[in-house]
Amino acid sequence: MTSQLLTVAAAAPRVHIAAPEANAREMLALAVENADAGVLLFPELAVTGYTCADLFGQTRLLEASRRWLAWLAKEAWDRGVKGLLAVGAPVAAEGQLFNCLVLLHGGAPVAVVPKSCLPNYGEFYEKRWFAPASARLSGHVLWPLENGECIQVPFGEDLLVADRTGAVVLAAEICEDLWAPVPPSGFACLAGADVILNPSASNETVTKSGYRRQLVTGQSARCDCVYVYAGAGDTESTTDLVFSGHGMICENGRMLAEQLYPAPGSVIRAVVDIERVRADRLRHGAYTENARPGPRRTVRLAADLVDPAAQAELLARRPVERLPFVPDEPEKLDGRCAEIARIQATGLARRLAASGARRAVIGLSGGLDSTLAFLAALQAMESLGRPAADVLAVSMPCVGTTKRTFGNAAALAQLTGAEYREIPIKNALEGHLKDIGHSAGLYDTTFENAQARERTQILMDLANQEGGIVVGTGDLSELALGWCTYNGDHMSMYGVNASIPKTLVKAMVAWHARRVCDEQPRVTRVLLDILDTPISPELLPVADDGALVQKTEDTLGKYDLHDFALYHMLRGGYAPQRILEMACIAYPEVSRQTVRATLKTFYRRFFTQQFKRSCLPDGPKVGSVSLSPRGDWRMPSDAEAAEFLEFE
Repeated sequence: MTSQLLTVAAAAPRVHIAAPEANAREMLALAVENADAGVLLFPELAVTGYTCADLFGQTRLLEASRRWLAWLAKEAWDRGVKGLLAVGAPVAAEGQLFNCLVLLHGGAPVAVVPKSCLPNYGEFYEKRWFAPASARLSGHVLWPLENGECIQVPFGEDLLVADRTGAVVLAAEICEDLWAPVPPSGFACLAGADVILNPSASNETVTKSGYRRQLVTGQSARCDCVYVYAGAGDTESTTDLVFSGHGMICENGRMLAEQLYPAPGSVIRAVVDIERVRADRLRHGAYTENARPGPRRTVRLAADLVDPAAQAELLARRPVERLPFVPDEPEKLDGRCAEIARIQATGLARRLAASGARRAVIGLSGGLDSTLAFLAALQAMESLGRPAADVLAVSMPCVGTTKRTFGNAAALAQLTGAEYREIPIKNALEGHLKDIGHSAGLYDTTFENAQARERTQILMDLANQEGGIVVGTGDLSELALGWCTYNGDHMSMYGVNASIPKTLVKAMVAWHARRVCDEQPRVTRVLLDILDTPISPELLPVADDGALVQKTEDTLGKYDLHDFALYHMLRGGYAPQRILEMACIAYPEVSRQTVRATLKTFYRRFFTQQFKRSCLPDGPKVGSVSLSPRGDWRMPSDAEAAEFLEFE
């Protein structure tokens, strides 16, 4: 597996003001407890305490700070802590004092990053003691070690720190730097930093934690990076200031771990995905178009922070969503569905108005996709101030249509006030098959596709006759798999479901059912029955007792797994083996053999069916994963899948 997973941690240690030895011992204990972490970040000036004030002018305190930092580096390494420790400390250099983050690895300091933006307002007056990073004169600082030796350590705000193989690149900014109009972390990320470390001593006031959270998540999203923030804890509280130990770990704008007012000595941890960070940057033009930062120096560690042997274990510790397109939290799900419904309706309303269409014509089968498209059409008409009757719902039963879906389609149209028509296609189908010399009773691909094309022809002709447009019903999952008939249900004049995957279609129909349950309980009952109906194209003859014989997921595998693969392939850029491992974690009740077979089906069909996606009708983009050939996905129609089928 080629994953680049890394455990990062942010600590809120118990701080003893002006007592470097006690603080170093507190940090050592936390480092040993979290020895498996690749990176452990401590707060701003943690080795002395942030609130030392004029004590920062005492030589004894500064010498003790350096001495005990050197002790911490060596002792932690000797005790088996092989990750990077990042400790806030005052560092005297060139006749000035800097507020720094000191990075420890291999038993010694390896880099020192000074703070760029010094707050000097309100309760802050750092310029009384510290010089900004811009005041430094050289790129190194001399650092005495425990054994009496003195080493030159890279020093500056321009430093990047990479592990031996370059699997992860880190940079740092300190507290107020994040509050600046142009935070240094932006330039560091443009230069290649994957992880930003921010040791902070931001005190707590009303609403400040929320604003701080916005800054961290926003910078993580803007820079497509991992952002680790460690705030000073409550043992720093003194005089007029209270500190909360606010710690955060974000990845690409998503909060992975957070603590606020923790007990002294608390540590938050998260497994972060450097592969995902880099994949997102490759997709975003900002990383090639943005202004280039100045020259950067890279400090190369002698060891790896990303352990290839630990990737499977780390993956198992990282949360994996079963349904990545569908939010878990009910409130968030309702908000997502409402927003998507608005996008669908707005896009369709604009197409109706711009084209001068009098009607929205929809083939309403009683299945999930056509139901969602129908509901979007009703909402579009409502937004235009037009009656529901301007939606023409057409049922076109044939040999595979069941009484259940036929009845639900009729009931839904009639209960909502749309115009409803039934146009059986059995006779037209038989005549057409006879005309082309197709054997009677041969239920092959031709038999199935002829029905889809016959239905599309009827809808297109009705749209011409009624001065309307055909509203497509196919969803994103079907487009990914090519589970549609070319120039049949594949084609329309506007595809409202084009970027909504099947798992989200289900959630959307359920949301619509909840939305109207009080005012239209009968509509809700119909929608719930549609949700309970097995997914099927209903193209093969029903059984003698009228039962359904064709179920899509019996042929393709579960849509849950297909949508899982679609999301992580397009959104994360993950390799098939990685997606397989993640899917096995997300679906422990499904055998690995079944998961693997379903994923192979996905990749095989995804590659061979691109030609269908290359000529898709317009449709509204609703999320970050889309297959529109005009926007998000451009792929040669004849690409080969062989490389993507090699996983076990």
